[in-house]
Formats: sequence, structure tokens, C-alpha cells
Amino acid sequence: MEHYYQPEIECASREQIRAWQDERLVKTVKRVYENVEFYKKKMDEKGIRPEDIRSADDLCKLPFLTKDDLRDAYPYGLLARPLSDCVRIQSTSGTTGRRVVAFYTQNDIDLWEDCCARAIAAAGGTTEDVVHVCYGYGLFTGGPGLNGGSHKIGSLTLPMSSGNTERQIQFMCDLGSTILCCTPSYAAYLAESVWERGLQNQIKLKAGIFGAEAWTEEMRRDIEEKLGIKAYDIYGLTEISGPGVSFECSAQTGMHINEDHFIAEVIDPKTGEVLPDGEKGELVFTSITKEAFPLIRYRTRDICILSHEKCSCGRTHVKMTKPLGRSDDMLIVKGVNVFPSQIETVLLNQGYPANYQIIVGRKNNSDTIEVQVEMTQEMFSDNAGVVAEREKKLVDALKAMLGIYVKVSLVNPKTIARSEGKAVRVIDQRNLYQN
Repeated sequence: MEHYYQPEIECASREQIRAWQDERLVKTVKRVYENVEFYKKKMDEKGIRPEDIRSADDLCKLPFLTKDDLRDAYPYGLLARPLSDCVRIQSTSGTTGRRVVAFYTQNDIDLWEDCCARAIAAAGGTTEDVVHVCYGYGLFTGGPGLNGGSHKIGSLTLPMSSGNTERQIQFMCDLGSTILCCTPSYAAYLAESVWERGLQNQIKLKAGIFGAEAWTEEMRRDIEEKLGIKAYDIYGLTEISGPGVSFECSAQTGMHINEDHFIAEVIDPKTGEVLPDGEKGELVFTSITKEAFPLIRYRTRDICILSHEKCSCGRTHVKMTKPLGRSDDMLIVKGVNVFPSQIETVLLNQGYPANYQIIVGRKNNSDTIEVQVEMTQEMFSDNAGVVAEREKKLVDALKAMLGIYVKVSLVNPKTIARSEGKAVRVIDQRNLYQN
């Protein structure tokens, strides 16, 4: 039996969904024009006035917003409500030290938690369940979002956060966790750890809600088999709200976008032209209910396909595929956004030349990342202790920038192949995106 959190919204007619979008978009555009100088300037530059936006059909008239715009407006430049109305921030990892900070009013948090509750309900969550949340908490949106969604459902919530696998497994067994929320790579690691301890018959998990990083169908099946669960995908961005922007249902033929809160478009990443259903392009979101930090036509850089085909689950909201790639050079490693420019900044600050390669792989269903860096002739040493000390210093600097461990290998001068064209900086061996 299909479970819903807000069936009157999740299964609303297409006409009702469109009416919500038209009304909320018009109000949002008027509000940001009047309250956010950044948006007013961008709209004025295009000769667009709020009264030009009468429905969602007019969305294409508005300018795009990019992550660079968010960084340029840091920290308060896109705030649409007085700071006194805001009760929380969440944040992404930043490039070159500048982060994206998203603001929330209490109503924003309530609506975000509703979206996460819909995802938990779609995975079969009820008041009888024990929801085990081991996404990170703090500035990361994963933990707070699913934590709040679980509360909305009325499930017993275990706010475990990430790490401390022994404690995770102990609570999972002792408290009878039934729904696991974490990154897919950590779910795979937990599955291995459970089997290593011979505890597979002591866990009561029935479902998992996994997101924050790309994962393959093969990885899904492996996790499902080892944990005896059904694994569901969830999608979100800190900039838009966090996890729960879209989620999988029992049909698992795509993720339903919560269209009463977000309008989705797919565009040609080169021309900006809006593409029809079924065509692959860059995903663009417009927030139509956010109070503190509404983003208009935000380019996610994720490549996907949208579909309005009828879903067997009964939900009527548009579905998106898993991201099929990126239109920029961002990597997602262990659930963390990593840009080559961040790594290059650390190397240059430490006195190394811009001759390096980033190798991303996957071992035992967990992401690995290594940076191979050329030493200069002046740095070169055949003393292994000296080289090891330099590598450790770079490891520490990269962890401070990225928040994750990066293996560093210092190599001899002129070891890394040169290119006459664009340098090949990244080698991603994970084969994550299945077209």
C-alpha cells in the first residue's frame, strides 16, 4: 500500500499544481524585486518588471542565477526578509574559502520538513517506524532535514549523525531501526560492517533513504541485498532548501519534485533554451514558497531529464531522473562538493606548481580521492622522510579546505603528462553516471 504524508498535495490535479505555481511565482517575483537589490538590478538590466510575470509561462523571461552569483552576494545580498525573521542558516562547503549560506525563517523550516516527511512516507514511514538518521548535522542539511521530516511523520527519530560505526550498529540493533537515512556510500559501509559482525539477522531495517552523492543501480542492488531493504533516492541542494526537493516513490522510475514549492526547468546548458520533457539538459529550480532565501531560476549544473508521465504510485508531481552528470567541473566525493579550483588554491598557497591530477575512485562502495602533485626541482628530494612530511602537510591543508581526507602523492618533476590543449586535471574512475 502506498503511503503519503500530504495526499491532497502529492496527488493533486495538474490544474491545481499549475494554479499554485502561477500564484506563488507572481508573489515571489514581486517580493524579491521589492526587497532584494541583487534581483532588482538583474531584472532591470533585462528590462523586466514584476508585472511582466503573470504565470509560470513567463518564467523564461527572468534571468538565471548561478552559484557565482550566490558567492558574490555572500553573506546577506540575497536575503529577502529582515534578519530578525530568520532563525537558522545552513551552508555548503566553499571554494577558496567563500561559502554559500542559505537562510531560513521558521516557516521555511516547516515547509522543508514537510518535503522530507513526504520522502519518508514514500519509503513506507509511519508512526510505527524508527528512523535512523546518520547524515551529518551542523551546517550540512542532510541531518536536520530528515530529522525534521521524521518528527513530522511522528516516527521515533535517532539523530545519530555520521561516523562512530560501532555505535550506529549498536543502536540499530538495540532500538530496532527500520528506516536508514545516510549517504549511499555510508550505507554500503554499514552493510559490510553488519555482515562482518554477523549481525545481519538482528537488524530490522525495511527501507533506506540515500542521497547527497551519486550512486549506481548496481550499488543500490548491493545495499538492498546486504541490508534486506528497499533503497530510495532523495535529491536536494542547500541553496534551494536541502534534501527533499525531490524523492523516489515505490515505482522508482524517477524522483517526484515537490512542485508546490519548486518549479523545475531543463535547459540547454550552452544556450539557456528551455527544453521539452524527455530531453536531457541542465536542471534549473525556482523557489516559490521560500521566505528568507528564495532563488529564481537557479542553475544547479546537474544534468537530468524531466517526465510528466503518469506514475503508478498515484503522485502527480513531475519526476526527474537521477543526475546524469554535471555541466561544470564539480565533483561530489563522500557527499561533499569538491571543486578542482579548491585543490589548486591549496597547492599554490603551499608553493607547488599547477601540475597535478585528481584521481577519484570507489573502493568497497566508498569514494576515494587522491591528488598527485609534481614537486619542483628545488623541492625534489630522495629522502623519503622529507617527502612524507610534505605530503602530510598537504593532506592537512586539503582537509581544512574540503572537510574530507585526500590522499596526496608527491611525484618527481615532469612526471605528469602535459597537454597541448586543456589540461586533464580530473580522472573519475567511478562510472557513476549511467546514461
